[in-house]
Amino acid sequence: MSERIAVSSQAVPALIDPFGRRIDYLRLSVTDRCDLRCNYCMPKDFKGYEEPSHWLTFDEITRLMSVFTRLGLRRIRLTGGEPLLRRNLPQLAGQLAALPGLQDLSLSTNATQLARHAVALKAAGVSRVNVSLDSLERACVEQVVGRDVLSQVMEGLQAAKAAGLTPIKLNMVAMKGVNEHEIETMLAFCIEHGFILRLIEAMPVGDTGRNTAYLDLESVRQRLQSRFDLVPQAAELGGGPARYWQTRDGRGQVGFITPISQHFCATCNRVRLTVDGVLHLCLGQEDRVEFRPLLRGGASDAELEATIRHALTLKPERHEFREAPGKVIRFMSQTGG
Repeated sequence: MSERIAVSSQAVPALIDPFGRRIDYLRLSVTDRCDLRCNYCMPKDFKGYEEPSHWLTFDEITRLMSVFTRLGLRRIRLTGGEPLLRRNLPQLAGQLAALPGLQDLSLSTNATQLARHAVALKAAGVSRVNVSLDSLERACVEQVVGRDVLSQVMEGLQAAKAAGLTPIKLNMVAMKGVNEHEIETMLAFCIEHGFILRLIEAMPVGDTGRNTAYLDLESVRQRLQSRFDLVPQAAELGGGPARYWQTRDGRGQVGFITPISQHFCATCNRVRLTVDGVLHLCLGQEDRVEFRPLLRGGASDAELEATIRHALTLKPERHEFREAPGKVIRFMSQTGG
């Protein structure tokens, strides 16, 4: 959908969807390329990348995000693919960090390139990073991502910590029969190094997601609660969907992201923009609005604003991962993290 929407002077200024949810968080994909092939994200032989000429330019992104922030967007997370493969990413980060009203600019990364960019990202205005790390065992990492990159990821984590890109969260997709035996070890590692662990249930997004061995995190939470003396944590940590627990002494935190076993759709506050300017209203549905034709076709800011408001009317109440696991055929890397 790319036709222009009529501008209404009666529009409500806040970004509210039809179910009363305030949308203040946008996950911004800056590339669909990645240097890894995580088996829950992208097929190892995938070649269907978006043409670079279709990528939104930094100025197009900044203009669109400026309209979003005027309407009440407060958080932007840079994602991919692997966002650090986008050339001159700190330049874009600086442009976004300067937007009035933006309160939080963060980055999701696999950390293979992070050691080279951590200082520049911090200087540009990125406040914190989430790092994908599914295992501390070299062989398991290679099995999941297709390459032996554990040492690069560890170097990236050290660089991010030194640069002050904190708090650092480690995103671990919990997979039955693959890395479930490592979850306690991973939490102990995070407590030792001052990281926050986030455990994520595999989602049926694309064939890769559907073929990933799903692990219900409720039993995992009970296991960790007993071993680490966890108690619920009320503090909000980043505006995302995780439900956090902490050790009783407050030294360690672990978040559980459970889109399958305990979905969090009632409190969903986010949308996703792909590298070619497609706004996805739900990770588990196909509702979408295209902004590239508007940005390159002379649309005014008022028209962009009206289109954003219209897009929010399409946001569904919830995903259907359980009822229709085969519904979403696009891969996670094409949607944007």
